[in-house]
Amino acid sequence: MARKLSLLELILIIFIVFVLILDILLLLLVLEKDQGKENSFVPDCPAIPESERIDCAPGQAVTQEVCSWQRGCCWNPVEDTNVPKCFFPKNWGYEVSNDRWNKSLVFSAQLKRLPSPTLFGNDVSDALFTAEYQTSNRLHFKITDFNNRRYEVHHESISSLTQNDSISNTSYQVEVIKNPFSIKIMRTSNRKVLLDTGIGPLQFAQQYLQLSFRLPSTNLYGLGEHVHQQYRHDMNWKTWPIFTRDTSPTEGVNLYGAHTFFLCLEDASGSSFGVFLMNSNAMEVTLQPAPAITYRTTGGILDFYVFLGSTPEQVVQEYLELVGKPFLPSYWSLGFQLSRRNYGGIEGLKKVVSRNRAAGIPYDVQYSDIDYMDGYKDFTYDNRTFYGLPEFAKELHSNGQKYVIVMNPGIANHSGYKPYDDGKTKRIWVYQNDVFAVGKGHPGWTIFPDFSNPVTSPWWTEQFEEFYKTLEFDGVWIEMDEVSNLLQGSDVGCESNSLNNPPFTPRVLDRVLFEKTLCMDTEFYGGLHYDVHSVYGYSMAQATDSAMEAVFPNKRSLILSRSTFAGSGKFAGHWLGDNTASWNDLRWSISSILEFNLFGIPMVGANICGYEEDTTESLCRRWMQLGAFYPLSRNHNGPGFVDQDPASFGADSLLVNSSRHYLNIRYTLLPYLYTLFYLAHTRGDTVARPLLHEFYQDPATWDVHEQFLWGPALLITPVLHADVDQVNAYIPDAIWYDYETGVAIQWRKQQVQMQFPEDRIGLHLRGGYILPTQKPNTTTEASRKNFLGLIIALDHRREAKGELYWDDGISKDAVTKENYLLYDFSVASNRLRANIIKNYSNCSDGLQFTEIRILGMDKEPANFTVMVNNVPISCSNCSNVVYSASTKVVTITDLQGLRLGHEFSIEWTLPVNDTEKFNCYPDDPSASEESCRQRGCLWEPTAAAGVPPCYYDTIPSYAASNIQYLPTGITADLTLLPDALNPSPTVYLNRSPSARAARHLSARINSLQLSVVYHTESMLQFKIYSSTNRRYEVPVPLNIPAMPVGSPEQRLYDVSIQTNPFGIQIRRRSSNTVIWDSQLPGFTFNDMFLSISTRLPSEYIYGFGETEHESFKRNTGWNTWGMFARDEPPGYKRNSYGVHPYYMALEGNGSAHGVLLLNSNAMDVTIQPTPALTYRTTGGILDFYMVLGPTPELVTQQYTELIGRPVMTPYWALGFQLSRYGYHNDTEISNLYDAMVAAQIPYDVQQVDMDYMERKLDFTLSPRFKDLAHLVDRMKKNGMRFIPILDPAISGNETGYLPFTRGQADNVFIKWPDSSDIVWGKAWPDLPNVNVDESLDHETQLYRAHVAFPDFLRNSTVAWWKKEIQELYENPREPEKSLKFDGLWLDMNEPSNFVDGSVSGCQDSILNNPPYMPSLESRDSGLSSKTLCMQSQQVLPDGSLVRHYDVHSLYGWAQTRPTYEAVQQVTGQRGVVITRSTFPSSGRWAGHWLGGNTASWDQLRKSIIGMMEFSLFGMSYTGADICGFFGNAEYEMCVRWMQLGAFYPFSRNHNTIGTRRQDPVSWDAAFENYSRSVLQTRYTLLPYLYTLMHKAHVEGSTVVRPLLHEFADDTKTWEIDRQFMLGPAILISPVLENGTSAISAYFPRARWYDYSTESGEESAGEQKILAAPLDHINLHVRGGYILPWQEPAMNTHYSRQNFMGLTVALDSDWKAHGQLFWDDGQSIDTYEKGNYFLANFTAAQDTLQIQTIHNNYLNDSNPLKVGYIRIWGMKSAYVTEVRVNHDNKQFVETNFRSNPDNQTLTIQLTDKIIHLEKLTEVTWIHGDPVVTTSPMTSTFPMSPHPSPSTTEATTYETFNTSSAGTSTDAPSTSTVFITAIPSLTTTATVSTSTIVPDTITPSSARTTEDSTSITVLITTLSPRSRGEHDMAS
Repeated sequence: MARKLSLLELILIIFIVFVLILDILLLLLVLEKDQGKENSFVPDCPAIPESERIDCAPGQAVTQEVCSWQRGCCWNPVEDTNVPKCFFPKNWGYEVSNDRWNKSLVFSAQLKRLPSPTLFGNDVSDALFTAEYQTSNRLHFKITDFNNRRYEVHHESISSLTQNDSISNTSYQVEVIKNPFSIKIMRTSNRKVLLDTGIGPLQFAQQYLQLSFRLPSTNLYGLGEHVHQQYRHDMNWKTWPIFTRDTSPTEGVNLYGAHTFFLCLEDASGSSFGVFLMNSNAMEVTLQPAPAITYRTTGGILDFYVFLGSTPEQVVQEYLELVGKPFLPSYWSLGFQLSRRNYGGIEGLKKVVSRNRAAGIPYDVQYSDIDYMDGYKDFTYDNRTFYGLPEFAKELHSNGQKYVIVMNPGIANHSGYKPYDDGKTKRIWVYQNDVFAVGKGHPGWTIFPDFSNPVTSPWWTEQFEEFYKTLEFDGVWIEMDEVSNLLQGSDVGCESNSLNNPPFTPRVLDRVLFEKTLCMDTEFYGGLHYDVHSVYGYSMAQATDSAMEAVFPNKRSLILSRSTFAGSGKFAGHWLGDNTASWNDLRWSISSILEFNLFGIPMVGANICGYEEDTTESLCRRWMQLGAFYPLSRNHNGPGFVDQDPASFGADSLLVNSSRHYLNIRYTLLPYLYTLFYLAHTRGDTVARPLLHEFYQDPATWDVHEQFLWGPALLITPVLHADVDQVNAYIPDAIWYDYETGVAIQWRKQQVQMQFPEDRIGLHLRGGYILPTQKPNTTTEASRKNFLGLIIALDHRREAKGELYWDDGISKDAVTKENYLLYDFSVASNRLRANIIKNYSNCSDGLQFTEIRILGMDKEPANFTVMVNNVPISCSNCSNVVYSASTKVVTITDLQGLRLGHEFSIEWTLPVNDTEKFNCYPDDPSASEESCRQRGCLWEPTAAAGVPPCYYDTIPSYAASNIQYLPTGITADLTLLPDALNPSPTVYLNRSPSARAARHLSARINSLQLSVVYHTESMLQFKIYSSTNRRYEVPVPLNIPAMPVGSPEQRLYDVSIQTNPFGIQIRRRSSNTVIWDSQLPGFTFNDMFLSISTRLPSEYIYGFGETEHESFKRNTGWNTWGMFARDEPPGYKRNSYGVHPYYMALEGNGSAHGVLLLNSNAMDVTIQPTPALTYRTTGGILDFYMVLGPTPELVTQQYTELIGRPVMTPYWALGFQLSRYGYHNDTEISNLYDAMVAAQIPYDVQQVDMDYMERKLDFTLSPRFKDLAHLVDRMKKNGMRFIPILDPAISGNETGYLPFTRGQADNVFIKWPDSSDIVWGKAWPDLPNVNVDESLDHETQLYRAHVAFPDFLRNSTVAWWKKEIQELYENPREPEKSLKFDGLWLDMNEPSNFVDGSVSGCQDSILNNPPYMPSLESRDSGLSSKTLCMQSQQVLPDGSLVRHYDVHSLYGWAQTRPTYEAVQQVTGQRGVVITRSTFPSSGRWAGHWLGGNTASWDQLRKSIIGMMEFSLFGMSYTGADICGFFGNAEYEMCVRWMQLGAFYPFSRNHNTIGTRRQDPVSWDAAFENYSRSVLQTRYTLLPYLYTLMHKAHVEGSTVVRPLLHEFADDTKTWEIDRQFMLGPAILISPVLENGTSAISAYFPRARWYDYSTESGEESAGEQKILAAPLDHINLHVRGGYILPWQEPAMNTHYSRQNFMGLTVALDSDWKAHGQLFWDDGQSIDTYEKGNYFLANFTAAQDTLQIQTIHNNYLNDSNPLKVGYIRIWGMKSAYVTEVRVNHDNKQFVETNFRSNPDNQTLTIQLTDKIIHLEKLTEVTWIHGDPVVTTSPMTSTFPMSPHPSPSTTEATTYETFNTSSAGTSTDAPSTSTVFITAIPSLTTTATVSTSTIVPDTITPSSARTTEDSTSITVLITTLSPRSRGEHDMAS
């Protein structure tokens, strides 16, 4: 039963309830008030970009309600879960309530918290912002509690800094934004904002501090310690906790050290800055893509330092200036080191040492882990398991090795354990609740020294001093100093309070701050563990450093610390902790090593081969290779895992050999590595260096994290993946030499695949650096006694620099006491200097420099001189200099007298062979030595003709980088190289040797692009152009495939890009011959001067025009030819009308290739005996095309395929043509025509020069030529054709001159730039109403009109020009003046101007007289000489504006196409255009004559060269003015020229006014006979010539053909230019000298038939003397070919109606082939439309076959009748029967003549109707002759020069003779009786019928013809054989 409550109890209960109700009411009241405050805050949430959101719930999952209502933040979830959905609004944070400058360099501002909800409570309402301008590059700002003192990190380095009051200029500026508070830190130089805290609010609470920075770039590095898989941070919402922790390295967690420093690279300028937060509390850092960074820390203050630098390396130096520079390690500590936990006792330790010594592993340091201790207690060793350990340490020392022991901070709390007892007495331990904090470590229960306590360090020192008396160690390795605890907190756990469980916990491992460490509320002398936890390792290393100073007062030791903080590098190195034996851990070790170099701890390395887990041989081998280049190179593994010291894998294992190899390299380079550590110690440099520190200009280096550098000079490229031997590596922008071979690699500034077999990695030396070396040994103590050396890796300037720091390797304070030696090495101007900066002689130890390797020496050095201390010494050992031309390495060994501590120098010369000198002063052959050297070039006077005394050094101007070899080509970047005197390319423009050489030649182009395109298997393009600014490119369309075609395997070429120096190398695959190699001096790419040279495969080079050449082969003896279109008659080395920057070259085996430079600017080319070729052009780009044949003929075919096939001329255009400047009137032309007809001289075309014009105005007709139209009609009715001339210049001084007025209306004329004013010149047109004085020269020309020049590049001009041509043809206003021309002749289209530039001169002196004036005829008068001003403006079809400077040489080219199109449009027929000025592809529309030549034997001879060159250029329709244009022709010369000209494709006799007539009928009857005879031969061969023209048109083959095209394997043909071939079959050997009746002619290996005698003879390749009377030109037909021919007539109109014949010239195998193309001869595009006939002829043994390939032209109503078949070179036997297959029927032809003596068979078919298209086969049968007698009348065409044998009785020929005249005598017949005797080996003619010949009527104008027929009565012995039949007719 329940007890009743007492009154007191009731009252008490009521009171309690009342109080409870009251409390609830008060609570509700408070909550209502707080809710009112919260409800009053409205977050400002504009549309903040996702990348800029600052997380309002870091690391926490919150709902929208919590975010928006409790936290007052913005809520907006997005698809990307990394993006904060809850983020800060814009109205959080603080505002400035008061600000002031305390001093000139200190600014402070009081901050007031803006009203807003709290995140984690205890917000600081009033904060203080302070900024200090500490140095010009360092800003310090901090934010503290205005009212309360808070924990700040004590850092002795920073505390010792003094304020700099003398700063005048800072590199930064600070801007403070007051509401909400934020700051912007800007770079002064460019106002770039580096840091902007306005991206997020400042948060300042008791246990939560936050500040965000917007960054200028995503290139962020640093922050640690973590596992970062890459060196550059991923900015995609990554959060990194920072709080020291003992844990195995794992990605994403906080590790052993705490480093809040980051570096940001702003851009490619190298400008960088760093940020350091001096705060040791637990924190996290979030990186986001804005880019931005947010620091969130749990205590302390926000204490930031900002460092600015012009390079990343400078930022690190600035940072280390603040926190302290690294210690200088002892030399031995740079040696290889071995360690493991649990060796199993002293014997196991000794075994490892012994086997690695036995394996010859370089090895300096042996470690012991905690297994050496007694019970794992510090300062003890296990005297049982490690009995004799002190003696072992001494044995190591006696072997030159060192011993390092491990120490942990946890001290066993065992009484009687002296370190514990001493510490307890001094009360140095960390406290927890007023007692020693107890944790657990390896010895068991442990307590921890408080190293922030001043008395702890002396205690720690005492322990080491005592222990050293027992065990002589050399260094200490500190572990577990995070501070690590195997318990969570302590033995009594941790209280639940805000320190152990703060309101905000960063995303540390396990999200518990006291996990594996002490409780956060434990007490240190320096503060709470909560605040000082992360500096424990730092303070322990500092105390250990003090202890080592006591133990080793005069020597350096080694300290390694696992836990580090900013500045730890002053005392200790660091290893990367307990990594795992995995490929992943191997890889990330590089990023971590680079980060610790940022943090100022360069003595860093990972545990080689891994600490945890069993390694594998392949992993350990690759790790040993990499680890050999860790600054701290230590192999260490954990307990229970397999041995992994190198020798454990076997004494001769691949791992041992590889390890030994790379450790030997490490030891060789230790002087260099030691010097790097000196620079780190004194300047704050990095040792292991990321590529971006050296190559920040290259964005590709910003993310490289699998390669690194030692200092600036050694690139290490390890293999980091399992089972691979290929590495995807990046090669930065420098020259790099393979360390082991010394050979420069070809890559530069590009990603490449490098092959490394199992035992190799990549080591490359950077050009421009000198690395000191020393012969290695197995210990540094031994190696330091060996000789020293230098590796000199030259840069592109042939320069290098380096340093050597040297001391005794162990002494304390060697630097501060200046007990060291410091060398500065340099190489420049062929001299090595070793200058001493600091000399402390006691450290030299008698060492000498005895070996020097120089890499990249592009020439063989000579004349070595050595000086020591400026005193020459004997160079007796200079004979020990070895130079390898293939590797470009100089090795000097056994040097004597170069003692360490003495300055010395070595000098050499670089002799240059004359043929290797490339002219550096091409613009002034008389330049002085001073001028030469001012250009940075070399000077060596010489008496040798042509050799330039001023020549380029081989120092390059450009470097090729980022070379990408693609399936379809190559791309590369070309960068202007920096100069030795100034590294800025901008300044370099006038500094480098080749740049100085061209500084007068306009501005250099800094960045170029190289593109190589494999267009086809036989054609490629390589193009160098500006990558930044579009430059003029030639607007000539080429036929290149849209995409490369062909099979890579079938390509004829391989292309490689050379890098040291830059060059393009093209190699023919089949022969391995290098056919292009531009790795030569002088490559230049200026705005107005471009130059490139190439080696040639031989001296046999042909082409380049249009310039008169003395020989077809170019003279390689230092000759220069200019190319720039100019009205210049042919003259030696004078640039003439056209421009063809194309050449063909032969290779040693006869293969050929062609090269086109598609550039239309003024240029010249120099060919020198190297053999080499140099191009120099004044603008545009370098755009090369190469075709590779491989035969010369194929080269031309491929070239014309590229530029366009030659035009197909009409048949009549192959007839003979007459012209003259100086016809007085049309009557004179009429009389000439009549005389030619009367003389029966074949003649197809009459041309007229400008005489026909009125006052030389285009499109007009002079009154003197008023009947010209009627004359033209009369001639055309008789089969003739007519071609008038047109000039481009249009007179502007006329009234009612429609061509001008229409042109002006259509805006067709060339104008001044940015003006509507015409550029006026003067040319042929005369002024109206003046008396012309022809005696005045062109320059006086007072009577000349002002002329305008049409711009044929412009679309409107093309239309206008065509219209004017139509007007000329039709003349609708005056039809009687219409000229029904068949073609047009274009002259003066260079364009030619009779004044220089314009009538008013030229204004732009630079363009008209460019910085480089090529070797042109106008060199002294400027480019505008005889043409327009170069600044004249033209308009391309696409509307682009161009300067005449660029397109001048395209003027004739641009005029040609519309002219050709107009001719076809107005005539409706094919027509022809002859043009004077040409450019590549002009041949598509026109032919060309060789210009205003002179009536001289010299010009006669050179016309062959000119034609052969234009054959190369793709212009098959060419010829010279027969008998010469200028001067009076001489009789014999004109005869010889008529003979030669009869075989020009364009055969025209033409001369100028004021000279004598030279047409064939202007001399005498004999001349007429000579001309008639040779022209009849021409006309006979026109079907063959026409077929050649067709093949040129469709295949691109040559018509006029050099012998070498057919006989490339015969080197004698390579220089023949006094003979030529028509196609492959006819050899022409003309007389080219006065008074000659015999010539020497070369006959290549073949059977050759004299055309006149039909006799053949085999030639083995020999020179022969040929008779050459005045009436004869030697023609020979090559065996193996079939020539179609036709009976000649007065003109082609009639000859085309005559019988066709075939001449079969059999070769020695009785074979031949040939072809005939036939169409109507005049219609447009017959081939393209299929309206033609094409047949192939083949002969073999006794059969001739005719195969119709295509026929859409010949038929029964339009037949081509075959009348004759000649077979030469028959077997020496009678032919007794001939069978013919025609129209699918076979018949026996009895009308033939067989001559066994002459080996000929002649078949006559004129009595039958034999259509060629139906003729399929002719066979002949040999047998014994049968004697018959029958008369035969024959009209066989006769040979003009029968052989002497025709007078013998036993032989006979049948002749058809005729003579032109007016006789009306009837034909007469002669009968000759010949008896053929079978026994005689003479010709027998079998005749079975009497043939009545057709009457040949050459011309309808012919009234009579005398003819003589010889009837031969033949008695023949007829064989009785198979097929016997009646022989009677």
